Amino acid sequence: MRTLGIDPGTAIMGWGIVETGDGRLTLIGSGALTTPAGMPQPERLRRLYDGLRDLIARYAPDSAAIEELFFGKNVNTALSVGQARGVALLALAQAGLTIHEYKPLAVKQAVAGYGGADKQQMQEMVRLTLGLEAVPRPDDAADALAVAICHAYTAPTLQRLQQ
Repeated sequence: MRTLGIDPGTAIMGWGIVETGDGRLTLIGSGALTTPAGMPQPERLRRLYDGLRDLIARYAPDSAAIEELFFGKNVNTALSVGQARGVALLALAQAGLTIHEYKPLAVKQAVAGYGGADKQQMQEMVRLTLGLEAVPRPDDAADALAVAICHAYTAPTLQRLQQ
């Protein structure tokens, strides 16, 4: 199973793809889609949408996992991230992918075994889980990989429950 993980954002949208096979996870690719500051929001959203469509066509994932929106103190940031998340959901749905959404706490519990794990702990667990020499960069890519890993760990249980 090949899973595309998404860490939504308007300025930086992290993405990461992992493949499950032979009882282990393999990194297929990761990175970030970026938009320049000052670019009008509709153009930023179109650029993110186009970038996701290109990634889906290039890597042909079987499923997608995206982090649910965490509401912080800055309402404007939350609205902007929500718009980017909506664009990501649209691109994934139009590609016919099964979409799974995970709260940040669930991602931390699945990847680090502790819901209170900090960013450095999460990045190190992503590195160890995928057998990498260094933590994936930028941070948003590592976050997206954590979401993909969370789904890879959760998917077998979800499949059994559906049967």
